[in-house]
Amino acid sequence: MRKVIRLECSQQLANYRKPTSFQIKESYPLPPYSTVIGMIHTVCGFTEYHAMDISIQGKYHSAISEMYTKYAFGIAYDKDRHQAAVKNGDKQDGINIGPGNIELLTDIKLLIHIRPEKEEDLETIKQGLLNPIVYPALGRHEDLLSIDDVDIVEMKESNRVELKYDAYVPIEGIHAKMIQKLGSKYRLNKIFGVNPNTGLRQWIEKIEVSHVAKDTVLARGTWYMENSKAADGIFLA
Repeated sequence: MRKVIRLECSQQLANYRKPTSFQIKESYPLPPYSTVIGMIHTVCGFTEYHAMDISIQGKYHSAISEMYTKYAFGIAYDKDRHQAAVKNGDKQDGINIGPGNIELLTDIKLLIHIRPEKEEDLETIKQGLLNPIVYPALGRHEDLLSIDDVDIVEMKESNRVELKYDAYVPIEGIHAKMIQKLGSKYRLNKIFGVNPNTGLRQWIEKIEVSHVAKDTVLARGTWYMENSKAADGIFLA
């Protein structure tokens, strides 16, 4: 399918947390695929998973550090070491309350392309973004998302694309001689499943990407770009 949804959106502040960061809640430079897909499912009211590929590009002005209240729990309550307690069955878990640090990106501009597996989902997702059933957010619940423009556009193949924004580019599509010249590499979550034995979520699909900087020219491969005046690159995963 050569049609995709083009979503332009923005945020004042956001944290796209790296799962391995604890002392300071560090942020990815752009939202990961799982975060974007989750937002789409939420605003559309989907109760079952709708398969889709996503392209994520964007920019932000700066990164700042902010204090927040951190709650740590998971061990038995001890009045001499915990500030509060929560009931856990017939026992109590202790809660430690203290300050923490979080990294926030400021003045974010995002360009996202969405290619649903089913063509009939194109219009459904477009309308969900234009008329969300809840206020959209990316990152934390309080990281509200402003939907600036939504459209359905066609894409075409190209062997040369110049990036207008920073972008996640799947490594599998990058020529081997170019990989070392590009930016930081991440292994990002995309799809989760539920373990039938434990009932817990587990990630069943991750995407290896390079965070490629604006103005980089990608060649030596087959890429996609919008078949329009904007002609922005598209890097679906």
